[in-house]
Amino acid sequence: MKLLRILPELIVDARGAEIAEAAAVLPLMFMILLGIFWFGQAFSIYGAITRAAQDGARAGALPYCTTCTGPNTPVVNAVNAVQNSLTVSHLNVSLARQPIPPPVINSCGGGTSGTCNALGGTNVCVQAPVQLSTPTAGAAGVCGVSVSFQYPFQFWLPFTSLNNQRIWLTASARARTEAP
Repeated sequence: MKLLRILPELIVDARGAEIAEAAAVLPLMFMILLGIFWFGQAFSIYGAITRAAQDGARAGALPYCTTCTGPNTPVVNAVNAVQNSLTVSHLNVSLARQPIPPPVINSCGGGTSGTCNALGGTNVCVQAPVQLSTPTAGAAGVCGVSVSFQYPFQFWLPFTSLNNQRIWLTASARARTEAP
């Protein structure tokens, strides 16, 4: 009997409802905030490696290098520019790797270029000279340099399938070869 009198009061009483609602909503909000943070980090790294690939393609496309102390080839210029750009972005150069599989691009000499002309020990794929535009009747195609590499990123999102997953972000850029 006493329970029947107390039951309507308990149903109407809303004390503690805020705590129960917060306990249900806060973990979800925390996961959303973590997701925003980690996807922001991935996007930041993607922007930095894309910029590095663009710098490498631009440096490889130039027929000269005023600041180079060693050999002056498109491959050396491109690899040095990518490594410098990654260093300036506070990214570990040794974590980069050549894309798997290497990009297959038409070569300026005809055929396709599926190999990377990278220096020994570097992790940047530089392909030169590659066809950037299709030759038309009476006009030759534009030749240039292609630079590509991959950089790892590891998410940390607990209770999701992305937790501790390593993904490889791919950066690639092409630039037209400049005449001396």
